[in-house]
Amino acid sequence: MHYRIFSILVTFICLFCCALPSMAQNTSNTDESEKPVILYSGTPKKYEIADIKVDGAKNYEDYVIIGLSGLSKGQTITVPGDEITQACKRYWRHGLFSDVQITADKIEGDKIWLTIHLTMRPRVSDIRYHGVKKSEREDLEARVGLIKGNQITPNLIDRAKTLIKRYFDDKGFKNADIIITQKDDPNNDNQVLVDIDIDKKEKVKVHKITIEGNEAITTKKLKRVMKKTNEKGKLLNLFRTKKFVEENYDADKQLIIDKYNELGYRDALIVEDSIKSYDDRTIDIYMKIDEGQKYYLRNVTWVGNTLYPSEQLNFLLRMKKGDVYNQKLLEERTSTDEDAIGNLYYNNGYLFYSLEPVEVNIVGDSIDLEMRIYEGRQATINKISINGNDRLYENVVRRELRTRPGQLFSREDLMRSMREIQQMGHFDPEQIKPDIQPKPEDGTVDIGYDLVSKANDQVEFSAGWGQTGIIGKLSLKFTNFSVANLLHPGENYRGILPQGDGQTLTISGQTNAKYYQSYSVSFYDPWFGGKRPNAFSVSAFYSRQTDISSRYYNSAYMNNYYNSYYSGMYGYGMYNYGNYNSYENYYDPDKSIQMWGLAVMFGKRLKWPDDYFQFTAELSYQRYILSDWQYFPVTNGKCNNLSLNLTLSRSSIGNPIYPTSGSEFSLSVQLTPPYSLFDGTDYSKYSTSNQDDMNKMHKWIEYHKWKFKSKVYIPLMDPVSTKRTPVIMGRVEFGLLGHYNKYKKSPFETFDVGGDGMTGYSSYATESVALRGYENSSLTPYGYEGYAYTRLGLELRYPLMLETSTSIYALGFVEAGNAWQDVNKFNPFDLKRSAGVGVRIFLPMIGMMGIDWAYGFDKVFGSKQYGGSQFHFILGQEF
Repeated sequence: MHYRIFSILVTFICLFCCALPSMAQNTSNTDESEKPVILYSGTPKKYEIADIKVDGAKNYEDYVIIGLSGLSKGQTITVPGDEITQACKRYWRHGLFSDVQITADKIEGDKIWLTIHLTMRPRVSDIRYHGVKKSEREDLEARVGLIKGNQITPNLIDRAKTLIKRYFDDKGFKNADIIITQKDDPNNDNQVLVDIDIDKKEKVKVHKITIEGNEAITTKKLKRVMKKTNEKGKLLNLFRTKKFVEENYDADKQLIIDKYNELGYRDALIVEDSIKSYDDRTIDIYMKIDEGQKYYLRNVTWVGNTLYPSEQLNFLLRMKKGDVYNQKLLEERTSTDEDAIGNLYYNNGYLFYSLEPVEVNIVGDSIDLEMRIYEGRQATINKISINGNDRLYENVVRRELRTRPGQLFSREDLMRSMREIQQMGHFDPEQIKPDIQPKPEDGTVDIGYDLVSKANDQVEFSAGWGQTGIIGKLSLKFTNFSVANLLHPGENYRGILPQGDGQTLTISGQTNAKYYQSYSVSFYDPWFGGKRPNAFSVSAFYSRQTDISSRYYNSAYMNNYYNSYYSGMYGYGMYNYGNYNSYENYYDPDKSIQMWGLAVMFGKRLKWPDDYFQFTAELSYQRYILSDWQYFPVTNGKCNNLSLNLTLSRSSIGNPIYPTSGSEFSLSVQLTPPYSLFDGTDYSKYSTSNQDDMNKMHKWIEYHKWKFKSKVYIPLMDPVSTKRTPVIMGRVEFGLLGHYNKYKKSPFETFDVGGDGMTGYSSYATESVALRGYENSSLTPYGYEGYAYTRLGLELRYPLMLETSTSIYALGFVEAGNAWQDVNKFNPFDLKRSAGVGVRIFLPMIGMMGIDWAYGFDKVFGSKQYGGSQFHFILGQEF
């Protein structure tokens, strides 16, 4: 009898100990610190756990649940005692259970049998977002952490609300309301449907910024210092964000302090600021500044410098006694500038170098600086690792590196190595990161290059049906080709296409039914032989064009030209090719031009003036076969073009898709042998109206062709610290086609200026030069050839997306250029002007493409019409 009473008493105590926290959790979901203190009564007694069972946790193995409790079979516990209470608390802390009880099922002697009763919190069967766009929903799903099938807890709900609120705060929706509700899923037991209702409301913008206490800097200038906190309704802020984001506001306040520090006000502080709602959509900002005193630099002393004398360091510092104490300039000249003092050490191996400017004395408005240098020992590169490369053989990447094991560390070599990897085009330029691991204990450093591979091969395919029949183009560009794997299959590579050596193979074909066909193949190796950066390429092409030509498609322009210039007379210049409006008269298979050619190029990277320079020499041969072709002085016959092209170029840009700094230029001359100087023929006696004379004169074409092209890229913000850097690109180029004999001017290799530079037909014996805002070829003197041209341009570019798979940037531009029929008439001030906007999209499998709208402000050659509004479609990337 006494034994039964004791067993009932023990069971009651165990139930009582577990029920108290369970009731507290169910009623208020309070934290452990807020639960009522559990009081025990009765005489404690020690028991050995004979067995533990679990009830209610169907989704977990019993041993997992038992392990969470901290109890185990064979353990000695005290009843009543702390072990049971702590076990219950452990379950509560996990937050996965809505009810927890531990009961004693049986007691025999000093043995006790326990059962853990758990009620699982429900699992999420579905999550539904309301009031947001698809893109916002996808962003939230990745951030919030609510996952279908997982259990839902109050902590998860609170965390989700916080993260959603923060997400919309960053987007300017500071007043957004978030309500998260749960309801039982009628189709699934112990599962809930989670509804997230979001009312973004209107974006909160800045109505007015009030600044007090500023005397040294005007309020207008301080407002311009702030990058992302701007007043609405101001013309100067037209292209700046007006939404209010607290994180951006904090950063902008620091920019204000930095501006004061730059002007010598080292003690400047924002002593007070507040944000107040103006209405439901806008806020007012109040700020009070204590500028403090303006300071000047007095004495600069150097301590610890043994490698370089103080005079040299003072020269590099560019701050002297009496200068304003400019902390921004101090940082730039010691650390961030390309020729900063820090780089003097880093580029000579002193990786462990450090410099600490210390204000050792302040007298009135003057500051004495002590520049404390720790030079350390030179660091030798120990190991180079390349991570993330799954496209190229590793030696192909390593040969581009300027950092090599055994060399002294150099920051300049490190940055140059990153640029060379970017130029390869096989890796995402925005994600190339060096991992520098210095080892001061042995004076070495390990360098890792973390790369993200991207597809770089390009496929261009188009097909259709037009008036002329089937129209199509297929171009395949393999940028990771390998001749070695082609010649020795199976040894190092087992794929379908031999690749891995970073060589480029391009095969293309284009047709416009029987009116036009062209085929080309080219091969390029940037490291011919694999030991030195000497480039080699070989190419071949063939094309055939009949009388239909591109003139038919430009008939609208031609008719406008005739109507304005020839007053209704039809004819094609001096060749009198008429009936332009009659389509049937265009097709004549006996009227054609055929072209084929071969070219071999060899290029060498130079070391002087610097190793950004490259010299290339290309030997090429083209043969033109004309049959009753009315567009050149030679209408029937065969013309030969044997030339040598010499080019000196320099490129210091980084990202080839969206350059943010650096420059490009090329100077080239293309020469043929001066046949007229040694063939003994008097070409002044040849008649341009006599086809036999023309055939003899141009059997071997002679000319010298000069071209200069340059581009410079100027970032408007720091490209290192700014993800989306706007860039100004300036362009200057000109070209002229000269002759050895004034009676034997080449009708080929002339310049065709105007439009998008894309005629749709390749190798048409002329060079197309784009000038947006005008139709194709409209700026070339009609009936003549362009023997000289110039083109100037200025573009403002802004990146919209710079990702591995896609790069997009918008641009606005102004351009000017012209073409002249004679080199002597070249006039750089007689230019046709235009302006416009556009967008560029780069897709790895397609390449660069875009669309521009431009307006031409001037009249085209020989016409009363202006260039006017024009749309241009762009394929490929210009020089």
